[in-house]
Amino acid sequence: MTHDVDIHPLWSPWGRFGLYSFFIDSPEPAIVDTGIASSPADGMVPALEKLGRGIEEVRWILLTHGHIDHLGGAHALWELTGRRAQVVIHQADAHLLRSRRAHVDSYADVRQRYLHDPNGVEKQTKMAAEVISGEMEPAVLLNGGETLSLGGDVTVSVHNLPGHTAGSVAYVVDGQKSVFVGDAVQIHGAANGFPGYEDPAAYRASLRYLRDEIRPRELYLGHPYRGADGVPYDVRLDGEGARRALQEALDIEARIDDVAHRYLEEGLRETDSVYSPFARVAEELGYEGDPTLEPSPFFTTLHGYRSRFENA
Repeated sequence: MTHDVDIHPLWSPWGRFGLYSFFIDSPEPAIVDTGIASSPADGMVPALEKLGRGIEEVRWILLTHGHIDHLGGAHALWELTGRRAQVVIHQADAHLLRSRRAHVDSYADVRQRYLHDPNGVEKQTKMAAEVISGEMEPAVLLNGGETLSLGGDVTVSVHNLPGHTAGSVAYVVDGQKSVFVGDAVQIHGAANGFPGYEDPAAYRASLRYLRDEIRPRELYLGHPYRGADGVPYDVRLDGEGARRALQEALDIEARIDDVAHRYLEEGLRETDSVYSPFARVAEELGYEGDPTLEPSPFFTTLHGYRSRFENA
């Protein structure tokens, strides 16, 4: 008879809010996502000590995607395990683990087009140097569909969830349907109050796949994402909470899709608005957040709709 493995959220401090990783207490212990460079020492070590565990026991580092607040601590955590842990990431996001410069290029390719910050690339370069603990080659490159053994009878299946990034994945603890999705479920976004995803169609399909095919018994989110009322969801949701969050995420994406496409068809106009050229989209959606606040999900997401529209 098998028993559910215990899962513990590990909170690490960062700026205005904290970052979450998750400890899977399996025979070969795993940590899902790593925060930034300081997270392993400042957050994970003391949190694990309270559980009576040591960070040197960790044998798997499972990355849900390649953004700095999820992989920035990977190299530091790997070092703290005595370089014994295997670092795992999808091949489509692996360049973000291999290179700090890749994060700067991603900023320059999309957000700099709208933010027009003359010091933007310099700021991003400085941030990447500070919060990414090291460039490294992953031990395991994922394509989706793999099953990873965490020792004993504990296995984790890998499911592709592109949209937030091309290489976003879910890790599912088999048998108990505990599902780790990183930022692949945005609902109404986190601190900025707007959901962030690079590819709207892929994001929508991934949400439907989670809702209809995986159907989590427990859903673990990368941040306390907010509902329409502005109230944050917990980072751990039971089955009913997961269904509600997934449906709400689909509902807000459908609304953004409708508004964005209507204004794209009419033709975007550059204005003096901080939301330019998507000012009318922000107005109709009632979005009043600061679109310059990095990582600027407003511009990342609207650029995704624009790219699909222009390439259709």
